[in-house]
Amino acid sequence: MSSGGYTSKMPQAPRLVEATIAGLQESLRSGDFSCRDVVRGYLDRIAAYDQPSGINAITEINPNALRRADEIDSALAKGIEMPPLFCAPLLVKDNFDTADMVTTGGSIALRNSVPEDDAFMIRKLRDAGAIVLAKTNMAEWAFSPRESISSLYGRTANAYDLNYVPAGSSGGTASGVAASFGVAGMGSDTGNSIRGPSSHLSLFGLRSTLGLTSRDGVIPLNFDRDIAGPMARTVEDGVKLFDVIADYDPSDPLAEPNRREESYLKYLNVSGLQGKRLGVLRSLVDQDGADPEIKLIFEDAIAKLSEAGAEIVDPFSITDFEALSDAIPFCPRFRYDAAQYLLTLPSQPVTDVNLLLDSDQVSDEARSRLTFYSEYPLDVSPDEWVEPCITWPNNPLRNQLLQNVIAAMNTAQIDGIIFPTWSNPPAHIDRGVEEYAGDNSQLLAPDAGLPALTVPMGFWRNHLPVGLQFVGRPYSEGTLIEMAYSFEQATRHRRPPSDYPELN
Repeated sequence: MSSGGYTSKMPQAPRLVEATIAGLQESLRSGDFSCRDVVRGYLDRIAAYDQPSGINAITEINPNALRRADEIDSALAKGIEMPPLFCAPLLVKDNFDTADMVTTGGSIALRNSVPEDDAFMIRKLRDAGAIVLAKTNMAEWAFSPRESISSLYGRTANAYDLNYVPAGSSGGTASGVAASFGVAGMGSDTGNSIRGPSSHLSLFGLRSTLGLTSRDGVIPLNFDRDIAGPMARTVEDGVKLFDVIADYDPSDPLAEPNRREESYLKYLNVSGLQGKRLGVLRSLVDQDGADPEIKLIFEDAIAKLSEAGAEIVDPFSITDFEALSDAIPFCPRFRYDAAQYLLTLPSQPVTDVNLLLDSDQVSDEARSRLTFYSEYPLDVSPDEWVEPCITWPNNPLRNQLLQNVIAAMNTAQIDGIIFPTWSNPPAHIDRGVEEYAGDNSQLLAPDAGLPALTVPMGFWRNHLPVGLQFVGRPYSEGTLIEMAYSFEQATRHRRPPSDYPELN
């Protein structure tokens, strides 16, 4: 917990472009400005830049944000001890339940749906002093890793260049955080959707080990692959969020108790790469169609990792990686999982997503996916289908991949596996499906339930961001954070998009 000292002085306008949680909190304690000033400043930035520019990242503003800021200012003035995320205005993907705002999953069908309570992670963040500033656009029902288009809010563009996609499905959070519409954000990741958009927007994004964090209150796409987590402009801010949300939740059937570290903040070690061994998974570097410049950027990242003290094992391989990856099916359980979520709503706007197919409540982009899922049972657990989808952690093929990964890492004595988060640049905004290529996040981590993160490693044509991915053993988030932070501090690749300067 942070101390609650507060100094009153003539206020000044907060500088919010690339602001950090620590920097804002230091200025609040010094009396440079108030929490209301911070929230008002972000709201002004959203009003000035989001819709006028065409980013379209923000879907709804929290009507209680300024009132919550006033409560924090009052507590600061009274010298009350402040929680770790006090006055951290967050952008939250619109599939997290928020009891004071609609939660739509990007679907017109849920446009008036206000859950009874907060998602587990949202409750933890609010208890830690964070402010849910706004909800963000997403690919409808989180279907697309390619782009972020919803039937309710339309299309989100890449804040670095509106002619390109931010990937999906957490594209709204990614572009909003990149353009400094909030200090950090929250996304979800079934196969790509934290790490992919974070890579395309020069952010840090973390997908935890399956079982470490709760998915309670997050609209599901695939129950035994879904993960929710932080997206931030700095590793430190992402870890500050993660340190709050990583906690056991008995409401999540896949959660495992006593797995989190006492603190993940201790891994913010500038020398964290020294003595580490990293394996280069060449099958996700040199594949056909990989962009030559991104491969060069990755090779430069390898050199920087080595200069920072890491030992590189190149190549690194996993027994039967390609064969197992091809054999592991993506279980088409969305209709079933969505029905379980819809049962939690106080008045069900819809009971079965199949009902949307004969309505105008689904976008063209989502209709084909919804049609595909419609063939599978609504009220029978996937484990009990005629051709069962065996739920993690009891899936034999996924377990075999996990065993092979751990065995290969142990044999090579490595601490992490590295490869480009995307081997290709973002697609053009009007060709998001046709130009979809190079998404490496779909493989390895989601199948095996492993932790993975992405961190900026440069810019394609000095223009569009590129990310470096680290994957580790189960529950090795601390080690991954340590290496990512050390790389970030050694390289400082992050830079803001140029079209959204300070307003004052």
